Amino acid sequence: MQRWRILSRKKRFRWIAFTLVVLVLLVALLHQLLFIGHTREKDTLTRIRERGQLIALTDVNSLNYFIYKGVSAGYQLDLLNSFTKELGVSLKILCSNDISKLYFYLDLRVADIIALNLPISNEGKYLVNYTKPLGETKFVLVQRKPGQGKQRKYISSYADFTLDTIYYQSDAFYLPWIIKFHEQTKGRVILRDDKSSNPEQLVRMVSEGKIRFAICPENLAVLLTKYYKNIDAGLALSGTYQYAWGTGYSSDSLIGKLNEWIDKKTKEQELEKIFTDYYDDSKVVSYFQSDYSTLNKVRICPFDGELKQQSKLIHWDWRLLASLIYEESNFHLGKVSGKNASGLMQLMPETAGKFGMDSTASPAKQIAAGIKYIKWLDHQLLDVIRNPRERIYFILAAYNVGLGRILSARDKAVRYGKDPNKWNNNVDYYLTRKSRKEPIQKADTSQLSGLPEPAGYVNNILERYYHYKNLVPQ
Repeated sequence: MQRWRILSRKKRFRWIAFTLVVLVLLVALLHQLLFIGHTREKDTLTRIRERGQLIALTDVNSLNYFIYKGVSAGYQLDLLNSFTKELGVSLKILCSNDISKLYFYLDLRVADIIALNLPISNEGKYLVNYTKPLGETKFVLVQRKPGQGKQRKYISSYADFTLDTIYYQSDAFYLPWIIKFHEQTKGRVILRDDKSSNPEQLVRMVSEGKIRFAICPENLAVLLTKYYKNIDAGLALSGTYQYAWGTGYSSDSLIGKLNEWIDKKTKEQELEKIFTDYYDDSKVVSYFQSDYSTLNKVRICPFDGELKQQSKLIHWDWRLLASLIYEESNFHLGKVSGKNASGLMQLMPETAGKFGMDSTASPAKQIAAGIKYIKWLDHQLLDVIRNPRERIYFILAAYNVGLGRILSARDKAVRYGKDPNKWNNNVDYYLTRKSRKEPIQKADTSQLSGLPEPAGYVNNILERYYHYKNLVPQ
């Protein structure tokens, strides 16, 4: 201590500084030792491939994503299916008409991509990392044609506006164009945003006379004029702009893969074909006219009422039951299979007789017989597979290939160290393979000839069910 006191102030400072440097180095070394092997956060594309699923955001009840006669369809859905096929993963869709909510989900990394025709702008680049353009369009004014209903005037130029109220979908991506349009009219319009309605719904409201004016992308508006004969979309409100999908800015690997896919599919003309299928095809008008299209009504099939009522007997979501029936019969009452299964729920003669269905059975009785069979299967598995979600997987598979095959596959799973009470990557494997080590071509299909692969059957029903959940209310 005495020696320390006699040291000059300069030497004392050097000792203190040296000690601090040593401590910092020791802390850094300790950090490295503690976190050795720690890897940086995985990039988005790696996470998608590891989870086996792309999570996409889009809007609901428009040409982007809808149900038509029991089948999911839509411009954005077809594009997403093409991309996920390229990646070799499945697709999960989250949907809302509130674009700000979709952006919020993207920002929180709940989802990987916004699959909408997002206008490319400098302002939008602060919100998302745009893909390469998927197309181009412009904004137009949608109004009733002259002389239609109570339309008091027809707008042919900006000069015709006199504090008219125009509705548009509230959207940060559209906002720069909306502001510019308002400035160009010199305040002669009142802009009313509608967070809950997409452009297609706004056009419908114009046609029905609920509102007088709406803003809509031209490519969509031109198509809708083929169905809503009383509307006009001739007045441009903006110049031509390009649109694209958007990802988060931490998704460089994903954006690179998306751009590769866009280039590839542009050369193959697949993107053009998908666009034409929805935006340049008169058959789309039938989507709006059908009673079983979510573009028009929220019905899946003619038997929705029966399904809602009878599904309560097995405590299933009626939309899951609807998906099962679509898989079996496409909602065709008189369908008879090559194995002699019949009716909406394709019951074999012995099963149909056991549960009270004959060839004269009404739709309600056909559904009731299928419900009784499902209830019987559930009872057989109730004490064996206690997880309700897992039990649904097993019931669906048993409905397809019979309970005996499922119980046999459970036994195989036990023999090879798999969980007999889990379906995915456990029991489903042993329905199509004799052993864990044998290759896929040596499938145990002696009793499955002519039937869909059980795992594929279950997956088809569940995938369709999730689309129904997205687009059809409970």
